[in-house]
Amino acid sequence: MDIVRRKSRVVKIGDILVGGSNPVAIQSMTKTRTADVENTVIQINQLRDAGCQIVRLAINDFNDAAALKRIKSKVKLPLVADIHFDWRLAIAAIENGADKIRLNPGNIDKREQVRSVVLALKAARIPLRIGLNSGSVKNTGLKKSSMSDKLVSACMGYVKMVEGFKFNNIVISLKANNVLDTLDAYRKISKACSYPLHLGLTATGSVYNGIIKSSVALGALLLEGIGDTIRVSLTEGPTEEVRAAKCILESLALRSFGPQVISCPTCGRCKVNLVGIVKELESKLSAIDYKLFPRPVKLAIMGCVVNGPGEAKEADIGVAFGRNEGVLFRHGKIIRKITPGDCVRILLRELKTKEKTWLIKR
Repeated sequence: MDIVRRKSRVVKIGDILVGGSNPVAIQSMTKTRTADVENTVIQINQLRDAGCQIVRLAINDFNDAAALKRIKSKVKLPLVADIHFDWRLAIAAIENGADKIRLNPGNIDKREQVRSVVLALKAARIPLRIGLNSGSVKNTGLKKSSMSDKLVSACMGYVKMVEGFKFNNIVISLKANNVLDTLDAYRKISKACSYPLHLGLTATGSVYNGIIKSSVALGALLLEGIGDTIRVSLTEGPTEEVRAAKCILESLALRSFGPQVISCPTCGRCKVNLVGIVKELESKLSAIDYKLFPRPVKLAIMGCVVNGPGEAKEADIGVAFGRNEGVLFRHGKIIRKITPGDCVRILLRELKTKEKTWLIKR
């Protein structure tokens, strides 16, 4: 099954292109005070190493805005300045090198203030994200309207105002705190305009709840071809947001970030410590440069003889365990028997051999 992407405009954020046929980009947000340059830079670099492509920073005051210049000189990711309440902070952020500005129509909506920001955006040639949240959307005058209708109505009113200033370098987000409102809002806005859409839920909660809610909502939208960038918002460190986003995109074959591990859930038939083997393998795989591989690599580690041999044969490299030993497969062919203790070492060696083969073919 091929996902047919919604046709959207292309917007450039730093050196990242979003929209059109460009890959769905991963975003996150720093959780430090932006004026704390040292710790903010550390967190941005951690996000970069985790696979984040665009990072948003909270600009609460002019000290935060001024810090952008120093931060920008020390990092490589595009920086999005998140502005609320005071439009002048957007101007200051632009002057200090922001690669994109996010405005919330729920708290910055006066025409002349928005016009001033747009003029600065034009001069700097950077985009605007019109980012609405269910917690701050204003009453649109629609009686008994749903949350999704409120979000879409408020968004399109804001879009028309910004377009009236001859500006269309725009990205849109409509975030609710539940799956159904989020789905409805994005489906409606996707038909109302052609601007790139940044997907996400807001206030999703802890890691477990947040990842499940985000996976359901973002996965459904991405399957419909809706979405150009994503963020998985979690009450947790930002690198966990990136890990979750990568898994969502990989599960839909929209992106590839490295070898994919297929493993069984284990049951009473499993006679080896499969959980420990998989954890050790994934830990060591995280250090591999996925860019070396021209296509996704599938590694299967299976714990019993029911589905194990079949899954291992279908993978590029696979192991099917029986009692205290397993059979190693390479492209469906049996290579040798291996012990649980040697499994990770042998799989990594096989992977390295495959990498060298691909490099020679290039």
